[in-house]
Amino acid sequence: MKPASSRLALLALAATLLTTACAPGIIHHNTYYTDTSRPARYQDTRIRFLVMHYTEIDEKQSLDVLTQEQVSAHYVVSDHPEEKHGEPIIWQLVPESQRAWHAGISFWQGTTELNAASIGIENVNLGPIDGPQGRTWQPYPPQQVDALIRLAKDIVTRYDIPPTRVVGHSDIAPQRKIDPGPVFPWKQLYDAGVGAWPDESTVTKELAGREPHAPADVRALQQKLARYGYEVATDGVLDDRTRRVFAAFQMHFRPADYSGNPDAQTDAIAQALLDKYVPNATPEPAPAAP
Repeated sequence: MKPASSRLALLALAATLLTTACAPGIIHHNTYYTDTSRPARYQDTRIRFLVMHYTEIDEKQSLDVLTQEQVSAHYVVSDHPEEKHGEPIIWQLVPESQRAWHAGISFWQGTTELNAASIGIENVNLGPIDGPQGRTWQPYPPQQVDALIRLAKDIVTRYDIPPTRVVGHSDIAPQRKIDPGPVFPWKQLYDAGVGAWPDESTVTKELAGREPHAPADVRALQQKLARYGYEVATDGVLDDRTRRVFAAFQMHFRPADYSGNPDAQTDAIAQALLDKYVPNATPEPAPAAP
């Protein structure tokens, strides 16, 4: 039997350790403790963007690819989601605290490589379907849109993601991506409180009587889209790279015509979005096309 003094010393040590481990802000990490009682005032969340995609393949293939190959997403929304207690079940493949490999080489509002700063949602959808009558696009079924709205609204609320940072893959990588496509329900998401959309009255005012498809100044439109967030040269040259940026913007905000032509209606929509969301923002510098 240990001497009384030794037993008292051990009890005192145990009490000290117990008190320390249970003290507010003290966290034990096996071989060390951290004290979190003095949080820094200046900090924010890693997650600043929400990026939408379509899979181009069916659900089974999508889950196989996104869990086994060198590409991933935080969530997959089925085109026929099952329900539990009347609510949709959504696949989560990557914890929100972890980086998913969904954006690739990307740019938005001055941020590059959006994988590190975003949550990616893949929607099961075949995208473009080319047939004898030309190209069509698979629609997003109502039950899928409902599930997506529930998920997206929860994410933007929890992370306080601004409307202009809810984007498509084609917005952040217009030179190589066209998803989530022209039939993606951007307006429905906006009506539910997710993402940006121009006010029709402001678009009409900005048109100022111009014919919607009248030519617009290329440089002015480039500057507006750069200010909104796109990576686009502002040199006034209507080359293929600029056309792809114009087409991505039109696919998002004017899906009835995404030819990439710089016209008065596209210019008016861009200005209406700036008036609504970034009236005092300084244009982000974007590298000129090589």
